[in-house]
Amino acid sequence: MKTIPKLLVFGLVEFVAFGLLLFVPAGTFHYWQAWVFLVVVAVSAWTPAIYLLRTNPVALQARMRGGPAAESRMAQKVVIAGLYLSLAAMVVVSTLDHRFGWSPVPTAICLVGDVVVAVGLGVVGMVVIQNSYAAATVRVKEGQTVVSTGLYGLVRHPMYTGNVIMMVGIPLALGSYWGLVFVVPGVLVLAWRIRDEEKLLRTELAGYREYTQKVRHRLVPSMW
Repeated sequence: MKTIPKLLVFGLVEFVAFGLLLFVPAGTFHYWQAWVFLVVVAVSAWTPAIYLLRTNPVALQARMRGGPAAESRMAQKVVIAGLYLSLAAMVVVSTLDHRFGWSPVPTAICLVGDVVVAVGLGVVGMVVIQNSYAAATVRVKEGQTVVSTGLYGLVRHPMYTGNVIMMVGIPLALGSYWGLVFVVPGVLVLAWRIRDEEKLLRTELAGYREYTQKVRHRLVPSMW
C-alpha cells in the first residue's frame, strides 16, 4: 500500500480505536474533554506526519509499523503489549472517572492536560524528524548511525520522554486524577524497554557505547 492511503487508513483506525475507548466507557458523546483531546491528538500527530510525508516518507512508514506483532524479539513483544494495556487502562479509567465523578477536575486543569499531551506528541514527532532511524520497533537497520544532536544531546531516548509527558497529560485532559495511577506502570514498562533496547544497541550499533558516555541520562535529564 502506498504511503498516503496507508497513512489515511492508519489515521482512521487510530481515530476509531480512540473513540471507542473514550465514549463507550463514558456512556455518552456529551463529553467535551474527550472531543478536545481527540482534536489535540489528531493535530499533534498529523502535523509531523504530513511533514514527514513530504520530506522523509521512509521514516514515516517505519513509524506506522508498530505494535507487539511488529517486534522481532519476545521481550519487546511483551513490553509493547504491557505498554498498550497500561495506556488503554489509563484511558478507560479516566473516562469512567469522568462518568461517575470520582475526582472532578477543573476545566483549567483539563486544558493544561491537553497542552501537556500536545507537548509530548510534539517531542515524539520532533524525534522522528531529527532521527530518520527512529522507528516504532527495536532493531538496528543496515547503515544506521548514532544520532547525538538535537534532543538526543539531552537524553538517549527522547521519544520515550515524549511518551511519558503524554501519559501524564492524558488523564488530566480527560478530566481524571485517578487515571494518573497508570503513569507508574507505563513508566516502568518503558524503563524495561529502554534497558533491553540498550543491550541491543551496545552490541549492534557502532559508536553507541561512546554515545552513552557522552549523554549519561536515558529518559530525564539529570535524573535517569
